[in-house]
Amino acid sequence: MEKVYLGIETSCDDTSCALYSRRAGVIIQKTATQMAHQDFGGVVPEIASRTHMKTLLPLYRHVLREGGIGLEELAGIGVTNGPGLTGSLLVGLSFAKGISYGGGVPLAGVHHLEGHILANDLEGGLETPCLVLVVSGGHTQILEVEQIGRYRFLGGTRDDAAGEAFDKTGKLLGLPYPGGPNIEKAAREGDPGAYDFPRGLINSGECDYSFSGLKTAVKLQVESMGDLSSSDVSDIAASVQEAIVDVLVRKAVLAAERSSAERIYLAGGVAANGRLREFAVEMFQPLGVQVSWPRMEYCTDNAAMIACAASYRIEAGVTDGMELNSFPRGELKSWR
Repeated sequence: MEKVYLGIETSCDDTSCALYSRRAGVIIQKTATQMAHQDFGGVVPEIASRTHMKTLLPLYRHVLREGGIGLEELAGIGVTNGPGLTGSLLVGLSFAKGISYGGGVPLAGVHHLEGHILANDLEGGLETPCLVLVVSGGHTQILEVEQIGRYRFLGGTRDDAAGEAFDKTGKLLGLPYPGGPNIEKAAREGDPGAYDFPRGLINSGECDYSFSGLKTAVKLQVESMGDLSSSDVSDIAASVQEAIVDVLVRKAVLAAERSSAERIYLAGGVAANGRLREFAVEMFQPLGVQVSWPRMEYCTDNAAMIACAASYRIEAGVTDGMELNSFPRGELKSWR
């Protein structure tokens, strides 16, 4: 009988449920994006957790009904238990524990970064050993994946994440939230060389990142210009995007040169950025390193990647009990 896994993702402001199997892939996924945060220019934790409470049960019922499967027929349940917003995480975790206990279904807590890594396994398969560049609003890391379940940290941001730099720039430029997609859109009409914004730690010889200096430079530049024209916005957006993408890829190239991996995967919300994909291919091709990334809908937070990660854990006998807790911060650790 085909093993079907339920995934639940509520780490930030997206409520997502999905059914996944190794053979069929993603059977069904439904994600509700919270639009109320646009009025505040960023995620309000209390609004996020309350909205998850209203949305999660209907989504769960919908995916089971559309997937034609009952709770007791599931092979397992995967839920993001960190990192993320504590209130949001607790909504998903409490719900997952309840249905796991009630249906007698195995439960696996999934680290959010492992979910993003395995978004690359949803279609076509993740080939290991490999490198993964995880870039989102809360994370910027380069990891070596020896096999699924065995991870080695190679480098990460010392302060702010790349996705946060995109969002803060978008806010400074008066663009709608979230900043990342709107920065990319504005950048299409701009000159990426118009402003020479800093590339933190670019010559450090390490695989670490820093984006706080970039954020400060953008803020000072915008304040010095007064009212911005549409061309000003486009030029700043293009220059910021180029600075972020440049340092992201060059540090990943440094990691690849020190590794025997023949493939690198992009993961996380920023992996949807077209310029990042384009520049990564350009830089890695001469090294003979193949670059891959998930489909657009699997770059952002989603439950399918959580269900996929849970399938590996549960089939390896790594499950969790009712004592499983959430954590707002924490490194991805190997479990094999």
